[in-house]
Amino acid sequence: MGAMTDVRERDPELPGRLLTTERDALVPLLRQRADDDYARPVEACPGWSVRDVLAHCSAALKRVVEGRYEPGVFTPENNARDIAERSAWSNAQIVDELERGMTEAGPVMAGSDGRMDLIALGEWVHAGDVREALGEPNAYGGPGLPHALTLLAWGTQTLGHIPLQADLDDVDEPLRLGGVGVDQHRHVARFIGDSATLVRLYAGRPTAGAAYELTGVEPRELNIFG
Repeated sequence: MGAMTDVRERDPELPGRLLTTERDALVPLLRQRADDDYARPVEACPGWSVRDVLAHCSAALKRVVEGRYEPGVFTPENNARDIAERSAWSNAQIVDELERGMTEAGPVMAGSDGRMDLIALGEWVHAGDVREALGEPNAYGGPGLPHALTLLAWGTQTLGHIPLQADLDDVDEPLRLGGVGVDQHRHVARFIGDSATLVRLYAGRPTAGAAYELTGVEPRELNIFG
């Protein structure tokens, strides 16, 4: 077993790298899809369609770019209003706004104090939600996964989340998550499995059928998004 990967220093460029990497993977896929595909339900977001998720994502990034982000702004009421405001748009217009947001939000996040960094992770997770709804393989994987794991590790440590060691099947070194600012005598939880399943657990996404081991913590305790 190699040394533990411990990410405590903020990389201000990381959120932007994650967003642009995901932009280059997701936007071409969306542009190839028929309009009917945008109406597909998204299991991870009950009541929302693919179009709704994309509208929420593009609206969130627009808030960042325009300097209108405040902690707690993403309430169900605000999210519903953002989606409703785009109800008359074509699917292509929503994808256009999303592409601009994924391009322009990174530099804004880099110049901030880090409070917005996890928005980039949320955008990447929602992209996985969309890929899964569209029947695409490796929904919570792809080229953005290494960036997402690093941002997840930093975010959970910054939030003082439950300490956990992740021994990942597809990553050489164990990953340390959480643990900063919490009771250091608490037993360190452990995860054994693949990276995509780890992301699903921390994002509160379904893990049915996934092969993994989790000890020292309940899955619901890992969710960082609500």
